[in-house]
Amino acid sequence: MKKYNFYAGPSILPEFTMQKTAEAVLNFAGTGLSVMEVSHRSKEFIAVMTQAQQLTKELLHVPDGYSVLFLQGGASLQFLMVPYNLLNKKAGYLNTGMWASKAMKEAKLLGEVVEVASSKAANFNYIPKNFEVPADIDYLHVTTNNTIFGTEILTDLDVPVPMVADMSSDIFSRPVDVSKYDLIYAGAQKNLGPSGATIVIVKNEALGKVNRVIPTMLDYKVHIDNESMFNTPSTLAVFGCLQTLIWLKDQGGVEAIEKVNAKKAEVLYGEIDRNKMFMSTVPDPADRSRMNVTFVMTPEYVELEKEFNEFAKARGMIGLPGHRSVGGFRASIYNAMSLEGVQALVDVMKEFEKSK
Repeated sequence: MKKYNFYAGPSILPEFTMQKTAEAVLNFAGTGLSVMEVSHRSKEFIAVMTQAQQLTKELLHVPDGYSVLFLQGGASLQFLMVPYNLLNKKAGYLNTGMWASKAMKEAKLLGEVVEVASSKAANFNYIPKNFEVPADIDYLHVTTNNTIFGTEILTDLDVPVPMVADMSSDIFSRPVDVSKYDLIYAGAQKNLGPSGATIVIVKNEALGKVNRVIPTMLDYKVHIDNESMFNTPSTLAVFGCLQTLIWLKDQGGVEAIEKVNAKKAEVLYGEIDRNKMFMSTVPDPADRSRMNVTFVMTPEYVELEKEFNEFAKARGMIGLPGHRSVGGFRASIYNAMSLEGVQALVDVMKEFEKSK
């Protein structure tokens, strides 16, 4: 029986990525050594890092004047690194879920934080709109996709201040106008590669403007000057990220994968809206995530939640339970999830409906 991986992260990766990484674990670049044991200073691994940075710039059309870094510590460390490097007096945060809230918490350690808008009162089931952005903030921070609550900002906002974005779960899923951001960061383990790497795209001229002394490991300029190798990078994870970038280019790039992602979301949300047993947790279709589709049983069938999960799992649908803080179901349909996989889930939902 074929299994389909709907886990939110670490999550599904392209078969190409897993195959090439598995080969490199045994014999990396013809060295006879594993990618897990070769020196990060070797010409073979330096070539991996360089190509990963170049492909990132190519696929996202990154303008001149930006650096691409592969760091460690996940998005959670970026919650602190961002304000350390960019927050001089005051920053604004759009609060759209747990991860945005965690980012705000870290920023408050270093300066004043303004919550420009929040959807917390509605359990984060929508993206705030028409909010006013203070002109005197150092930057506005947004979380573009919310893995837990299933909302997503699908366009690049126009704001009168520098913008920072946590794109951990939707980076490379759609075209992005990088020029609208001073900094973009993303943990790799949701839509790019194995856990252990974090990608940062930062505008060089945005740095060096804060008054504080920045600890060495938290200073983006240090990592830029050392080409992401101030300390030992996560060699296996960076290699895996490179393979996904190669795969993505072969699919036609970000522009092509966006069309596939839109179709997958259309198929799955269409079934959720049609099926009498299920309902989306995000009422406005414009706010629904293409990456993390969150849904629950309708009130008259809520007692069947556990039964449906077991029913789906027995048919190869893996990782469907929602985040422990909200329950229900979550189908994460990142770039590597095929339309076939989404259709398989839809067929299971239809089968369960007919069985009752």
